[in-house]
Amino acid sequence: MRTLATVYAVLFYGFIFLPVAVLVLFSFQGTLFPIPPFNGPSLRWYGAVLGDARLTAGLVNSVILAVVTSALATLMGFLAAWGLARFHLPASALIRGLITLPLAVSYLIIGMGLLILFNQIGIPKSLAAAGIGHVVINLPLCFAIIYSQMGAQQANIERAARDLGAGEIKVLLLVTAPMLWPALFAAFFLAMTFSWDEFVITFLLTRFETTLPVEIWNMLRAGLNPKTNAVGALVFGVSVLLAIVFEIVAFRKRPA
Repeated sequence: MRTLATVYAVLFYGFIFLPVAVLVLFSFQGTLFPIPPFNGPSLRWYGAVLGDARLTAGLVNSVILAVVTSALATLMGFLAAWGLARFHLPASALIRGLITLPLAVSYLIIGMGLLILFNQIGIPKSLAAAGIGHVVINLPLCFAIIYSQMGAQQANIERAARDLGAGEIKVLLLVTAPMLWPALFAAFFLAMTFSWDEFVITFLLTRFETTLPVEIWNMLRAGLNPKTNAVGALVFGVSVLLAIVFEIVAFRKRPA
């Protein structure tokens, strides 16, 4: 039984990660075509990616968009979670459901809805418009992570701080936020992972300023290009790094 489980696990993870492994391997291919036999290792195509003005601009845009929108989504998610967890609001369950609703909606539907809305109110396609879309899809995730960590223990400590004379803003900044920093950091890095890889909403809401996933799409439309393996490996590497940081911050064992 154990042998069967091991074989199943190897086949399962091989099916998932073999295409990624091939992509990363042939990103170090030194020849013009990324096909067997492997001829490397070589950093030729990584150098070509870093020397491509459009790809480097897309890389910078992706980093800026991921950092800024993740910070905004985390801040807004934190304030929403704090308000709903600490105050008795009418229809609070309905409000929580509406905040988390985008998690169950296709990104294509969200992107098309935002595109129609922005056209109606006169917001042009831009990196800022895509940033609004990223906040829309990341806010529910940040809210869910932070709200799940706001328990009675933190409420008791906040109440003690108020009894000692601290104002509401001081309690929020000096008591609540430090107690929730693992959840805040986890929400931020997970939002960065989703924002870094996001294509559909960015593709719909940008025109000239694009991100790295959109540039990869443009390269693929033009035909087989060995630089796509290198840039794909870079995107995958950043995603893995962000996921590892999220795992360390969110699931590490807290001291007793």
